[in-house]
Amino acid sequence: MCWQAWQDNPNAMWNWNGLYRNGSGGNFQAVVPDGQLCSGGRTEGGRYNSLDTVGAWKTTDIGANFTVKLYDQASHGADYFQVYVTRQGFDPTTQPLTWSDLRLVARTGKYAPSQNYEIPVSTSGLSGRHVVYTIWQASHMDQTYFLCSDVNFR
Repeated sequence: MCWQAWQDNPNAMWNWNGLYRNGSGGNFQAVVPDGQLCSGGRTEGGRYNSLDTVGAWKTTDIGANFTVKLYDQASHGADYFQVYVTRQGFDPTTQPLTWSDLRLVARTGKYAPSQNYEIPVSTSGLSGRHVVYTIWQASHMDQTYFLCSDVNFR
């Protein structure tokens, strides 16, 4: 899966910090359609479109309690982070990701500008493959970052 993304646009594989949208006003479902969540609604002229491709992406094993760790080279800060996990039964190897597949598991308050952010997450009853979907609302302007992580709950 990473190879197909590399073939589609090598820049998308290393320039993840460009995967954002300006001006959403917090109405993410209006600007990011179902099936386009990992590309942020096909933002940046389609650079990240391949991230929406359904298939067996490489996963990271995690437990019910985990920490989302983000590095912010520009120290934007955050008005908030929202962390979602797909519902039990969702199969990311065969199904496109939709808003109705997501369950909110963490919402934070403000984070001061920094380069390293950590969001503790606690879940229960999840097993197998899932997608962790993180929305990062930057503090410096109405700029929102969207991140998909393929995980395996053990």
